[in-house]
Amino acid sequence: MKINEIVVISGKGGTGKTTITASLIPYIENPVIADCDVDAPDLHILLNPRNEEEELFSGSVKAKIDENLCTQCNLCYERCRFGAIKTSPPRIDTAKCEGCALCEYLCPSGAIRLDDAKTGTVYKGETEYGPMIHARLVPGEETSGKLVSKVRSEAKKRAKAEGKQNVIIDGSPGIGCNVISSITGASKVLIVTEPTLSGLHDMKRVLETARRFSGKPFLIINKCDLSPDMSEKIEQEAAEQGVPLLMKLPFNEGVVRAISEMRIPSLVEKELFKAAGWDRVISDLTDT
Repeated sequence: MKINEIVVISGKGGTGKTTITASLIPYIENPVIADCDVDAPDLHILLNPRNEEEELFSGSVKAKIDENLCTQCNLCYERCRFGAIKTSPPRIDTAKCEGCALCEYLCPSGAIRLDDAKTGTVYKGETEYGPMIHARLVPGEETSGKLVSKVRSEAKKRAKAEGKQNVIIDGSPGIGCNVISSITGASKVLIVTEPTLSGLHDMKRVLETARRFSGKPFLIINKCDLSPDMSEKIEQEAAEQGVPLLMKLPFNEGVVRAISEMRIPSLVEKELFKAAGWDRVISDLTDT
């Protein structure tokens, strides 16, 4: 069975990407849910999963000194280009260590080795709407792309094991490695933007990224009525680029209130979403 991966992304933060993702979930049949925004995950706040399993994730290595073997020659201290080694006696500053292995190579007494370092945690659980895989990157770590790949892999594995066709993924904002890991090989990519100049600019960038690494892109303009002129410009750009505009969702205080109450907006404001074309959104994203 072919897995239909639907990834929701945005060119910038604050467009309403997670709001749209959460709103989609109750309308997707038997989904597996994945939050790939590992730097700042928040989808679990709305879905409140019952975590059943936690798995430590190692996406890098760090140097470690065996004090019993160290002769305090300070060669590692002198040659480390990252300032990650302190002296008297030598010790590793793990926050600065890049795992380059130079110190391990140079150490004449074999006192230094590279160990796997914890860079995140993967959580597996159940929500009211289906199984959910999400993760949190250790602050300051730079392995978000690897952690995103792990989350996607676990979500697809769960979908295959349980015979579920749809995987709905909350991706990361921007166009970095975590976004590329979120969308590479995905069936469909839903881009959420807002009617601002930066929203238009970043929508163009993320659209170019999506076309390089994934399947068919779609577009939603959130809070479309805050700037009708800019919303029209985004609509024109989408038409020129051949990107289907699935919905223009107006700003509504009920949506804001639903989020603040940890409720799914599309279930609270059903008429608003329906009038904006919600049925088409669901149909196009689940059509295989």
